[in-house]
Amino acid sequence: MDSTALHKDEWSTAEPEARGLFGWYKELGGKERKTFWACFGGWSLDSMDVNLYSFVIPTLIGLWGMTRGDAGLLATAALLSSALGGWVTGILADRVGRVRTLQITVLWFAVFTALSAFTNSYSQLMVVRVLQGFGFGGEWAAGALLIGEIIRAKHRGKGNGVVHSGWAIGWGAAALLYTFLFSVMPPEIAWRALFAVGIVPAFFVFFLRRFIEEPKSFVELQARYAKGAKRTSALEIFKGGYLRITVLASLLAIGAQGGFYAIMVWLPTYLKTARGLSVLNTGGYLMVVIVASFLGYVVSAYVTDIIGRRKCFYLFAVCSVLTVLAYTFLPISNTAMLFLGFPLGFFASGIYSPIGAFFNELYPTEIRGSGVGFCFNFGRAVGALFPALVGTLSATIPLGEAIGIFAVGAYGMIVVAAALLPETVGQQLRTAATAAP
Repeated sequence: MDSTALHKDEWSTAEPEARGLFGWYKELGGKERKTFWACFGGWSLDSMDVNLYSFVIPTLIGLWGMTRGDAGLLATAALLSSALGGWVTGILADRVGRVRTLQITVLWFAVFTALSAFTNSYSQLMVVRVLQGFGFGGEWAAGALLIGEIIRAKHRGKGNGVVHSGWAIGWGAAALLYTFLFSVMPPEIAWRALFAVGIVPAFFVFFLRRFIEEPKSFVELQARYAKGAKRTSALEIFKGGYLRITVLASLLAIGAQGGFYAIMVWLPTYLKTARGLSVLNTGGYLMVVIVASFLGYVVSAYVTDIIGRRKCFYLFAVCSVLTVLAYTFLPISNTAMLFLGFPLGFFASGIYSPIGAFFNELYPTEIRGSGVGFCFNFGRAVGALFPALVGTLSATIPLGEAIGIFAVGAYGMIVVAAALLPETVGQQLRTAATAAP
């Protein structure tokens, strides 16, 4: 069944062909726009909660006597649990719906982020972070499915990519909260206040419940199941032609997330300890990276619909490697680092924009949740090892060099995987789990 037909009702309120930078948005129908903002808001709030941890690493190292390896392990443990949560959520979304699953995951990660404020030891924070990570991984999977199935094919890359820019919004909110709270409170209180703010996304669930509907393709699929159609196994992604797709898409996700986490989890610590910047200056440098990240997501969102998914990956991977090498290996001044922070954030974040659309286009509706959830989150599971490995390696070599080594290796994986996967730009979503593309 053609997904154009499936979405006819959702697109019927769209305006005629529009031009200009925001012409694609003007073409969207009411349901598409509401879904876009729901996914954008959910991802922004998810980002805010997740990024709070990177800002408290130096404080907890001082208060609890943690090593960098311990701090990296906390980050890695949360990312590993998010990987499991993402795949489980993807399977759940194929069963009970994209919207309902999104509601559950947003509430989950908000509650456990806030509970982090009440921990009093490394082991307690480890438990809470692992549980928080489960919801973090699930939110991406549910949101990526929802936006991918609602937005029409010619704007799918832009819709998914601009939703990803919400990560920079949430990251920026976390940086501003960090700068403010640590400037007006003593560190031993400020870190708890920072985590407590994480409860805010819980209130977003009310918006999701009232205004967002399931994609028509999913609703019709459930109707077929209700009439007796055989349900496709979630494990179909590991069989036949889909096995190759799943392996390569997972490799691509490892590269994107391993490179990003190797850089961004340790960036505040690198700026504060290796470069000797104050809390205020660290926040200033990070804001350059965060603004650049936002622009990288948006620009890449447009680029992927223009030149295709694969070429977009090539472009951003190569540029990320060059920037990371300059940022971490060259003997540059703090002023030069400020300027290099822009391409660092731009390319490392922009490489994410094509992923949501690309992975949606690789799988049919019956197993899309399982496929998208597994590939992205298996990549997160392996990529989650990078912060711990960087922390451990930094005990023997400078932290900047440890970051650079793992980041360069990660972006090389992206180039290899993209070269072996099919180009899918402009492709209508498939609904039958027959053969892989």
